[in-house]
Amino acid sequence: MLELKHVTKHYNLGTVNELCLFQDFNLVVPDRQFVSVVGSNGSGKTSMLNLICGSIDMDQGQILANGMDITGKKDFERHQSIGRVYQDPAKGTCPSMTILENMSIADHKGKGYGLGQGKNKGKAEEYRKMLRSLNLGLEDKLEVKAGALSGGQRQALALLMATMTPIEFLILDEHTAALDPKTAELVMELTGKIVREKQVTTIMVTHNLRYAVEYGDRLLMMHQGSIVMDCAGEEKAKLKVEDILQTFNEISIECGN
Repeated sequence: MLELKHVTKHYNLGTVNELCLFQDFNLVVPDRQFVSVVGSNGSGKTSMLNLICGSIDMDQGQILANGMDITGKKDFERHQSIGRVYQDPAKGTCPSMTILENMSIADHKGKGYGLGQGKNKGKAEEYRKMLRSLNLGLEDKLEVKAGALSGGQRQALALLMATMTPIEFLILDEHTAALDPKTAELVMELTGKIVREKQVTTIMVTHNLRYAVEYGDRLLMMHQGSIVMDCAGEEKAKLKVEDILQTFNEISIECGN
């Protein structure tokens, strides 16, 4: 279970550009739940993910992971149990290293390193089997550098690497936004498959309302640092894109747009 308790976050505190994004913000995500998060730009979606992952600090509040307070932990400590895939495919892999080297590093997450070689050729066949499941032909490109892959291939590889070791939470930050429609569909299908198989608690921020409706068992809409829609279970299953658009329009009218 992931819990955000009484979170307050200011940007540019003490300046003329001061902004209070979160004020007494609370969220509980039960084990194995797949949450899709939508909202307009500046609504706090990515900031919420950054707070969870420790990329930014909060002013007040707590973050609990399975009952353990991780508020004071550094980002690299939190990533022992968190896998994250970013919007930019280049952020999830090292472009100057081969697929084998990238996967070897991901496979050693949380483990100690000696002075030996980082890549494990003995696991090449195991890695090929993982890559074969992507249906992108990457199983025959272990010695190809990640920087030579297409954006979709790199994002699929990043998603695979983020979930190679046992993790408790998967954070997806608009991970299909930079991809063409066909590749985005493939990555989303892969996402659904991995979440089901790994049964990992997942939070996915997306601007694609169809993905938000079709994937996951809970949907949140955020606006100005608050949750303005929270649908789960049967209510989420009945939700349509038109319903989300209607709520977006109502908020837009209230804001004078």
